[in-house]
Amino acid sequence: MGQWKGATALIECLKAEGVQYIFGIPGGVMLPIYDALYDSDIHNVLVRHEQGAAHMADGYARASGRTGVCMATSGPGATNLVTGLATAHMDSVPIVAITGQVPTFAIGRDSFQEADIFGITLPVTKHSYLVKDVNALPRIVHEAFYIARTGRPGPVLIDIPRDISQAPLDKFEIPENASLRGYRPPTKGHPLMIRKAARLLMSAERPTIYGGGGVIISGAHEELYELAHLINAPVTMTIMGKGGFPETDPLALLMPGMHGTAYANHALNEADVILAVGVRFDDRVTGKLDTFAPKARFIHIDVDPAEIGKSVRPEIPVAGDAKLVLQELMKHLKPKREEAWLRQIEEWKAKYPLRWKGDGLKPQFAIKTLYEATEGKAVVTTDVGQHQMWSAQYYLCERPRQFISSCGLGTMGYGFPAAIGAWLALQTTGGQARPDQQARQTAGGQVWCITSDGSFQMNMQEMATAVAQRVPVKLLIINNGYLGMVRQWQELFYQRRYSGVRLERGLPDFVKLAEAFGAAGLRVTREEELVPAIQKAMEVKDRPFLIDVWVEEEENVYPMVPAGGSIDQMMVD
Repeated sequence: MGQWKGATALIECLKAEGVQYIFGIPGGVMLPIYDALYDSDIHNVLVRHEQGAAHMADGYARASGRTGVCMATSGPGATNLVTGLATAHMDSVPIVAITGQVPTFAIGRDSFQEADIFGITLPVTKHSYLVKDVNALPRIVHEAFYIARTGRPGPVLIDIPRDISQAPLDKFEIPENASLRGYRPPTKGHPLMIRKAARLLMSAERPTIYGGGGVIISGAHEELYELAHLINAPVTMTIMGKGGFPETDPLALLMPGMHGTAYANHALNEADVILAVGVRFDDRVTGKLDTFAPKARFIHIDVDPAEIGKSVRPEIPVAGDAKLVLQELMKHLKPKREEAWLRQIEEWKAKYPLRWKGDGLKPQFAIKTLYEATEGKAVVTTDVGQHQMWSAQYYLCERPRQFISSCGLGTMGYGFPAAIGAWLALQTTGGQARPDQQARQTAGGQVWCITSDGSFQMNMQEMATAVAQRVPVKLLIINNGYLGMVRQWQELFYQRRYSGVRLERGLPDFVKLAEAFGAAGLRVTREEELVPAIQKAMEVKDRPFLIDVWVEEEENVYPMVPAGGSIDQMMVD
């Protein structure tokens, strides 16, 4: 090859990072980059909206453990990425977003399609770059991937002006290592703190493990399982941590918090020692901080020192990678079993099971039926709202990276594009150890997006992307004719004054919409129609299949702790 230019160097750097898919849409300032991409074996997934590109990169990253990549042009293309970047930032997902920018000499002149995406994204990225020197591009790309995937992962943005992508490099060389002053993510925890944590756990009469997304990110699920069974401590995992501990295990308490199980919340409330691993003590879990786990002494393990003590001050802080810390912690533990505590846990489970009441086609029934029909082996993505909580409750997960959802930002429209990215992740090889290999071998490697009539309409244009890419994602739409979670709050706290939440069922007709895009679909209005519809969906291998499930309109999610409330205000049904 002749002299390297910025665009060709960029593509070569991406290949060196193992990139197999880029999700994006070209534009004027991106023409040099897309021209260089033409001769590459990196596959460009042409999306229909840049927000969809960011969510696909996010779903790809969560399903595979690798770094997702998305691209957009300057101005509105770049700003359309922002919600997706904020989603990834809140949930610690490694993404590298590449945006085009107007030429350097035009920056600051309100040029056509100019936007300060560097400044706009600073609060919602782990780091941002504006490339001003083409010779720095190989170093910047390597650093971006390193920053995105190490420590507490997150999105990194690289903004490339058009003249930089066209400029020649003096010398092209891909760096072997990234050396960043001031960036030293902790790995091993402090030995003294780990020994103190072990002593506290051994003295506990009511030990409880509270795990989150950090367990999955660090690959610490096997260590967590071993530790829990070593000391026979019940385990509650946040929605970000679903699958980090097998949810059918006798020690599993399922999800805690606002819509968590009553027995998980009671366990946290009565625990005398809580081992918190890879969690941020989210307000949806803790509720009113003053009354959260009032009897507990906390051990908090997290790779991000800024999270330790931010909401709940632990007695024993351990900054480090969860996998390495748990490995060291177990060296100082001995087998133990607190029979009285375990009996109490079983009593709560018997007294407060997840359940629903009444006749008609219920959303809980639909999701539980999907779980049974797929034998609990599919990768599941969700959107945000009531269906998200029911999915967390009724689709039990046995392995990490099986449940993918926008948890921190709560982004409607996330689930479907994330499912497309997740399905493509199941088809690729290489990178880190792949927990999704099981998914490829079971349930046909299927990816199901459980969504709602409100959420699906946020990014339903990506059906065209899925059809064009021959991605056989399955959709289960929980269609209740409302923006359901907001309606539930208006019912419970605003005297059923339903304002701005009513959606007309049948507008649009989702089955006809799917067919218009070249996909397939069925509508289900009775319980007995659901299993045949799921079976039909699983038979389709070359395009998306949508099941529009018309459920009871005013069904609510329970248990429920009011926002900012405490455990004693929990409504079981």
